Amino acid sequence: MRAAANDPDDTPASPAPTRRRGIAFVMTGASGVGKDTIRRVAVPDLGELFYSISATTRARRPGEEHGVQYYFLAKERFEGLIAEDGLLEWAEYVGDYYGTPRAPVEAALDAGRDVLLELELAGARQVKAALPEAVMIFIAPPSLAELERRLRGRGTDDEAKIQKRLARAREEIR
Repeated sequence: MRAAANDPDDTPASPAPTRRRGIAFVMTGASGVGKDTIRRVAVPDLGELFYSISATTRARRPGEEHGVQYYFLAKERFEGLIAEDGLLEWAEYVGDYYGTPRAPVEAALDAGRDVLLELELAGARQVKAALPEAVMIFIAPPSLAELERRLRGRGTDDEAKIQKRLARAREEIR
């Protein structure tokens, strides 16, 4: 015997719910402005946010670990990722390469997870071109004098690098 047309057991199965794509949040600002501090304070309260770890060719600073603060790569390996389109964005900054590995970010977004990228301005612009829906957040220093104090207080750069970072910060803030 056939079920009546309005029998609930005879209705076609509804399609599986579609998962929303995650949102990419890009936090940018001059080197030394406090992006890392903001991230360390905010991210634990933001739930399942995926934090994208960048790759770099710069030397490790004391206390840094591969795969925690950065993926520390040889210049040749980094250039291979550029050639393979394996980076969502990349830039050369004061003599070193920095970039965001593409695969982990795309996988997180496709899985519906929101992603935080912490980038310099050049990289942030590349991400915006690649992911127009990305939410951009620019962090400005309280003043250039305070930014210089912070850069010097880190004790990680020589005078030439500090001056390059300050010159670049002036341009980025404009």
